[in-house]
Amino acid sequence: MFSRKVYRDFILENLAYCKKEKGLFLFGYVIMTNHLHLVVQQRDAKLSGWVRDFKKFTSKKLLKMIIENPQESRKEWLKIIFAYHAKFNKRTGEMQFWTHENHAIELYRTEMIESRMNYIHENPVRAGIVEKPKDYMCSSARNYAGLEGLIAVDHWQFRPIPIAN
Repeated sequence: MFSRKVYRDFILENLAYCKKEKGLFLFGYVIMTNHLHLVVQQRDAKLSGWVRDFKKFTSKKLLKMIIENPQESRKEWLKIIFAYHAKFNKRTGEMQFWTHENHAIELYRTEMIESRMNYIHENPVRAGIVEKPKDYMCSSARNYAGLEGLIAVDHWQFRPIPIAN
C-alpha cells in the first residue's frame, strides 16, 4: 500500500496531527511498502485507545482514497483483498485495511528501546532498499542522523534518574 506517496503522506499527516492534538510522542517510525513500525507513547497512558482510533480513522480514509483514486491501477485487486480479509472478522465492515494484531511490545528498559529503534531503522536495509538507514526517506533514522525527516520526532534519549547520596 505504501509504495504510493499519497498513502504514505496521509499516514505522516495523521501522525503529525496525533502528536499535536492527541498527546502522542513519536520516538521512531518507518513506513515500508506493506507495513509500518512505530515507537510511540501516549501522554495519558492510553496507548491502546490511540491505536484503536488511529487504525479506525486511517483505515476508513485510506480505503476511500484508494477507491476514489483514478490513478490507482491496483484498485480492483485491492478491493478483493480487503473484502476477503473482512470476511473473517465480524468487527469490520465490507473491507478491512489493517490487521487486528498490533504486535505491540512494551518497552520498559533502555536496552529494549534502543534495540527496537535499531530494528525499525534497519528494516529498509534488511529489505535491500537502501544501504544505510538514514538514506530511507520514510524513516525517523533521518531525524536521528541529523538530517531533515518527513515528520518531526520526539527524540528519545536515555535520561538517568539521579541517585541521592
